[in-house]
Amino acid sequence: MRIYVVDSDEGTRSMLLYVLGEQSYTASGFETADSFKIALRTELPNLILLDSVMTEKEDGLSLLKWLKADRRTASIPVILLMEKATEMDRVIGLDLGADDYLSKPFGILELLSRMHAILRRTEQPAQQEQEPRRVCQDLIVYPERHFVTLHGKELHLTKKEFRLLWYLLENRGNVMTRERIMEYVWDTDFDVETRTIDIHINTLRKKLKDNGAMIQTIRGVGYKIS
Repeated sequence: MRIYVVDSDEGTRSMLLYVLGEQSYTASGFETADSFKIALRTELPNLILLDSVMTEKEDGLSLLKWLKADRRTASIPVILLMEKATEMDRVIGLDLGADDYLSKPFGILELLSRMHAILRRTEQPAQQEQEPRRVCQDLIVYPERHFVTLHGKELHLTKKEFRLLWYLLENRGNVMTRERIMEYVWDTDFDVETRTIDIHINTLRKKLKDNGAMIQTIRGVGYKIS
């Protein structure tokens, strides 16, 4: 089970990560909304522990609203961690889609009990809701969104670079001739200059950094990813 802890307070975050680790959960902590959102692009958790305040610039309740508005994350259960929460605060949190809440400071045993209850009600882990993807070394490619991550960080590719990478990954282990690459990437049967294909391959290799070597040149034929 994967748990994400989103809390701007380092002490609370570290404590929760330690406790969850002792309970054999795979837990990751995030100080900001931005780092949390980037992680969601790569892997979805089974449960989110969300600080309702975060910082002056980042409102946890706004982040909760954002989570529930996105179809990929809407079904992930959320427990709000609320400091000095009034009845209205709790009502707003629940109305926005939180599954439960705890007022700070809270007891660890109570937190674990509420987590277990929510996870028991969750029939399928959120990870199964994740869109199709292909993984190769430190690279993850999501075809539906034309989104790529390398070492967990977003990798910016042009449309043709993405199509080239995806085509080679789809046919992993097979040599793709220049003619077939032309047809798929450039969507044409007409000749594309050999140098054009080579330039795109070289640029793609550079962007993939240490993973670029996985694109192999087969002299006189084309390219492949082993």
